[in-house]
Amino acid sequence: MNTGQDITFEDSTGTVPIEASHQTTGSTVTSSSSHGAGFYFQCGVLVVGIVGAAANGAVLYAMVASKQHKKHVLIFNQNVLDFVGCLFLVLAISMSLSNIYLSGTRGYWLCLILLSYAIPSVAYIGSMVNLAAISIERYLKVVHHVWAKNKLRNWMIYSTMALAWITGIVVATALTIPGAVVVNGFCYTATLSQTARKAYMIWEFLSFYVINLLIFIFCYGRILKVTRRQAQVMAAHSGQGLNTAQDQLNKIQASIIKTMIFVCVLYSVTFAPFYIYNIFNTFDIFTANEITHYIVLSIGYVYTCTNPFIYATKFDPIKHVMLGLIPCKKSTQASGSGNNT
Repeated sequence: MNTGQDITFEDSTGTVPIEASHQTTGSTVTSSSSHGAGFYFQCGVLVVGIVGAAANGAVLYAMVASKQHKKHVLIFNQNVLDFVGCLFLVLAISMSLSNIYLSGTRGYWLCLILLSYAIPSVAYIGSMVNLAAISIERYLKVVHHVWAKNKLRNWMIYSTMALAWITGIVVATALTIPGAVVVNGFCYTATLSQTARKAYMIWEFLSFYVINLLIFIFCYGRILKVTRRQAQVMAAHSGQGLNTAQDQLNKIQASIIKTMIFVCVLYSVTFAPFYIYNIFNTFDIFTANEITHYIVLSIGYVYTCTNPFIYATKFDPIKHVMLGLIPCKKSTQASGSGNNT
């Protein structure tokens, strides 16, 4: 998730200029000091990350408690990726704000793993791959139901989950490890050349935004056509005694489809400012600044924070577990039980 923002810094001796690109989740970062309005916007991103980590963590617990993680494996993996991304974003920004002086092997590994935003980058790229996989899985199960029932195996789903993580690790590693360096106690990674930055930005935009949107439109467009046709058939035979179990299954499937369509629309809206900013900055259409960078980053992470609440309100088993976590809800249920007794 490269912002492509070129910023030139000097080390503490004031003699060696160091050029770095400020990254949201990936290859290059600023020094661990922050000043002015940028500091407060960075704190804002920190708050968004905390909310996202807490929300995704709660939904992960609810999915495990309700056994839904076994039924919706890719959706569970999506929440794991979002949780990891938010958690390590919080850790990275917290370390950056704390102005820890880095030295030795320990300092290098802190720079490489945390301050370079490598792990949030792994999670971001993995979540984009996984979101496309969810759309394709839903498409196969609805539009090609017979084929999916006979041919789609669990090992394929788990392999797709692994692919999402591996893709994130490979890309983040290629961007981060070669240039990570500690200079006078601060973490930097070497910036890509202008040509490489443009090539990477085009690849990232096409791979994780344009292609994903095309997958969403195709898959859910076909799904909507099939479900609408099935609804018409069911309505025509409703007077002849509709199978209750099948009706319930169709309602669950429709709920899942509506949920994923909303998630995909939310993705396209919240990440649009980020990619517009990246493209304009990378191709020098305007000069980037720190405040704008943190604003578009926060908007992007709103998607990650909102996803868990969508799952919590759309999937009844998860919703019931989540409601049980609310103290006032527990008190109300206990009171009601006492009155009944």
